Amino acid sequence: MLCATPALRAMRQAWPQARLTLVGLPWAEELAARLDSVDDFIALPGYPGLPEIPCDVAQLPAFLQAVQARGFDLAVQLHGSGGIVNPLVASFGARATAGFHDGTAWFPPADAVRYRLWPQQGHEIERLLALTDHLGLPRQGLGLDFPLRPADHAAARALLAPLPAGAAYAVVHAGAQLPSRRWAPARFAAVARQLAGQGLQIVLTGGPAEAALTRSLAEAVGLPCLDLAGRTSLWTLGALVDGAACVVCNDTGISHIAAARGRPSVVVSSGADVRRWAPLDAARHRVLAQDMPCRPCAHAVCPYDHGCATAISVPQVLAALPADLRAPAP
Repeated sequence: MLCATPALRAMRQAWPQARLTLVGLPWAEELAARLDSVDDFIALPGYPGLPEIPCDVAQLPAFLQAVQARGFDLAVQLHGSGGIVNPLVASFGARATAGFHDGTAWFPPADAVRYRLWPQQGHEIERLLALTDHLGLPRQGLGLDFPLRPADHAAARALLAPLPAGAAYAVVHAGAQLPSRRWAPARFAAVARQLAGQGLQIVLTGGPAEAALTRSLAEAVGLPCLDLAGRTSLWTLGALVDGAACVVCNDTGISHIAAARGRPSVVVSSGADVRRWAPLDAARHRVLAQDMPCRPCAHAVCPYDHGCATAISVPQVLAALPADLRAPAP
């Protein structure tokens, strides 16, 4: 979703009088409310074939009726290659549609001039901008939009209250949705000990389901850690990242938040397509990845030896930290 914000900015700048409505997963409503490029939001109740959330097909008729009642002039498919979602977007009832196809995906023949091939290579930001380029909309930069509000920073300060006043801290995020995308917790613990040795407080983050992971990580670190798993919203997590000296994490959502907020990060990428998802600023955000014949990974749990993760060592991560946070060479 964050990688789509440059394309949304291009639409807003090119069509200043338009009312732009985002149709997305329910969690994105809060983000849409903060984006200057979006005026309204409609929650998608899932759709057959899309894996992000379970689909209750009984909700689809009411959803489509509500979308069609808006009488949209244009429905833009900014989701991907189109095999599943092009028929969905065409059913929104807009006067015209635009989007991607992969050469085999169906799209409305009358709208062919507004469709282009889905780029098979390149960064996600550039892939999505390929459509706005095709529509003749000038680009408005490549940065990610993740707006924070004063209340977010205040909530983050309250969470950080147990730390010494004004203490510098590092955010360590050892979780990821899929086990195949996780670096070993023991290695995160070793990195955290080194960061603590450089005078940083260690802040552990994660979702509610990752509380057991962060507890075991804190025990493995063997030093005081501030464990905030399950205690942050998306926005307080962003504010924590905003104040961090650095972020050390797996290739997951917090990596994109660090990129959006311009905070230094070291990302261990296990299984993902690095060329598609790595932050564009390679100097500020160091992504460590091992080439494997099975990348990009299609497994929730690695059926092999998880070589993409085990190949990345603790010394490699320490060497990738910002220069002022690296331990002196022995």
